[in-house]
Amino acid sequence: MFIAIVGTRCAGKSVVEDYLISKGFIAVHLATKTLGANRGTVFATPSELLEYVTRHWQSNFVTVDLTSLELISPFIKRPFFLLIKVDAPLLQRYRRHDDDRVFGTLGLHAIRPFVKVNVLNTFQTVPDLYSHLDSINVLSTERLRPRWDSYFMTLADLASQRSNCMKRRVGAILVRDNRIVATGYNGTPRGVKNCNEGGCAHCNGVSITNGTDCLCLHAEENALLEAGRDRVGPNAILYCNTCPCLKCTIKIIQSGVKEVVYHLSYKVDEDSARLFQEAGIHIRRHFPTTIA
Repeated sequence: MFIAIVGTRCAGKSVVEDYLISKGFIAVHLATKTLGANRGTVFATPSELLEYVTRHWQSNFVTVDLTSLELISPFIKRPFFLLIKVDAPLLQRYRRHDDDRVFGTLGLHAIRPFVKVNVLNTFQTVPDLYSHLDSINVLSTERLRPRWDSYFMTLADLASQRSNCMKRRVGAILVRDNRIVATGYNGTPRGVKNCNEGGCAHCNGVSITNGTDCLCLHAEENALLEAGRDRVGPNAILYCNTCPCLKCTIKIIQSGVKEVVYHLSYKVDEDSARLFQEAGIHIRRHFPTTIA
């Protein structure tokens, strides 16, 4: 693993670097940088550093010298690279340094999309910060390559962004043998006006006065309809970013799905769980890797 630490001035980047060194990481630096150039291994150019850490990718390295998008970009392509951003409240940073440059951000806005771990250093002592880094498992390899659960749940969240339902956005991914069989998100049936365009009176509040039923298909329903029972097959898993409602639960049971994994809670979680248990279907909640 190769970790680059970026962040605002006086936020504690070097302290986080020390933490990683205490965990067996090797400090590497660029000769053009003053910070940390007197310890660890020094490289004349970013290209030399990239070549070295790539050749020794099974070792663990850390640096605080990649401070711009231009410097970081070549490293982002490597599967062993992890970018950590460290920040702290402005007043605390000011107290740590009497230089006006404490207010600078070092062009962090451009780097932000590539940050995998955000650390807010509000701690008064180094041991407290170290304890926090331990608690969030900052060295988890899942941050480099997500486990199947995290991978498919991320795709379920992405599918939910296609939803135009006025009530909530829900996405579902039907999987068999770690291969995607079908995807779904909630909304009105094909050919019917979209929910956010008034296609479903229920979701737009009209049902309060005239009792109109909801016309929207749920994400789970769409995924199952897309697949069909024959394609569901044995040992299929349904990933949902929200716990299935009772309406979907009975259809999931009937379709032959063997396991349901969800992230966000819904108002009928316990009722759905009881039905799944009675039908012999395993249901569990997935919590993504904690990000500080």
